[in-house]
Amino acid sequence: MTSYLLAGGGTAGHVNPLLAVADGLRARDPQADVLVLGTAEGLESRLVPARGYELLIVDKVPFPRRPNRQAAAFPGRFRRAIAQVRAHIRQHGIDVVVGFGGYASAPAYVAARRERIPFVVHEANAKPGLANVLGARWAAAVGVAFDGTPLRGGEVVGMPLRREVIALDRAALRGEAAAAFGLDADRPVLLVFGGSLGAQRLNEALADSWRDILDAGWQLLHVTGERSDMPDPGVPGYSLRRYVDRMDLAFALADLIVSRSGSATVSEVSALGIPALYVPYSVGNGEQRLNAGSAVAAGAAELLDDATFDGDAVRRIVVPLLHDRDRIATMATAAEKVGTRTGTENVIALIDRAVGAPN
Repeated sequence: MTSYLLAGGGTAGHVNPLLAVADGLRARDPQADVLVLGTAEGLESRLVPARGYELLIVDKVPFPRRPNRQAAAFPGRFRRAIAQVRAHIRQHGIDVVVGFGGYASAPAYVAARRERIPFVVHEANAKPGLANVLGARWAAAVGVAFDGTPLRGGEVVGMPLRREVIALDRAALRGEAAAAFGLDADRPVLLVFGGSLGAQRLNEALADSWRDILDAGWQLLHVTGERSDMPDPGVPGYSLRRYVDRMDLAFALADLIVSRSGSATVSEVSALGIPALYVPYSVGNGEQRLNAGSAVAAGAAELLDDATFDGDAVRRIVVPLLHDRDRIATMATAAEKVGTRTGTENVIALIDRAVGAPN
């Protein structure tokens, strides 16, 4: 029996693909020994045990960005983290390590190399993080979600996705989805969302332009985020929700999407074949713009600039698209070709190859 150690965490972008692969390994072999390595502070500390997996703890040791006291203490703290992971590997008889980025992955890669066991890297973003750049140097296999990701030895495998997305039959669920959101299944729907916390830029633009969207003959499903205080107009055809715990239903109803372009969002939307207008979040290192690159190049999506996205931009760019059904249909056809629902299986194939098991 193979023992797997899946390392990653900190954010949902690292934890969710990790859990998808863990579930895939366990579904294939219910007796498989699947353990997760993470920090006590990250999102994994809550999500991993809740999913039924044992979480092994490693110290959170951020890479230093500038010379300061923290940088001076980094070598010693990083050595301790590596020692912690090596102890976990020995205690549990780990056969292979799989890293998804985040604070837990860098010491896991080094520990696996020193223990002479293979490890696999998966990078969810088009612009790789430091931990995965380090790990890719010695990894037995490297998988990336997006074509063009600059990671040594990277193979495009897609994103391991949530089971409810992989299994989603949009046409079959459209009626149920329309009823859930109080909309008409026979009329087109624009879905706008910015993640669980919402996106203020998108919300402000929609507050100024929702009437124009309805006047174009479309309905609007707008997920504002839990912290938003945007008032609900309460008009037919406009469903405003602070939070949606069944995004599969929202996706089932969407004929076009306006959203941020986090790696999970782009991967899910592409896998489902939904055309999209992405408004990359301008804060960070630019990975959101890069994440959307493959979909844009394929003609499945377009990029809109965050700094100029307002009600006028919706009227100038989005509303004319709503009137162009042929263009939307062309985007939808392209979207069906750019995404994949087999990211989990593809990553597991990399793992099998790394440990010498048959695919």
